[in-house]
Amino acid sequence: MAYEVKGRQIETTENGYLESLDDWDRDVAEAIAAEEGITLSQDHWDVIEYLRDAYVNNNGEQPNNRAILKTMQAKWSDRKVDNKTLFDLYPGNPSKQAGKIAGLPESMRKGGY
Repeated sequence: MAYEVKGRQIETTENGYLESLDDWDRDVAEAIAAEEGITLSQDHWDVIEYLRDAYVNNNGEQPNNRAILKTMQAKWSDRKVDNKTLFDLYPGNPSKQAGKIAGLPESMRKGGY
């Protein structure tokens, strides 16, 4: 499988995760999200940016749903944030689906917690 993004062929694994972290940019994220049936809002980007930061700056860390929830509760302190909020954004499982759109390798852990 591959994504076609602005004339570039972006190679992926059989599950649609990027082969190379370096191939990722915002246009690639939009293409992956479209394939997943998601239109990215600022809330989506907040999660994506958090996951990319955690992975790139914390030795490959891939936060689980609980860690994402805690971070987004702090970031979006002006409203109630719960598990449903994250699953409304990423119905396929927030940590995995958002990670895929963020261009991270596929997480092999089980469950969201």
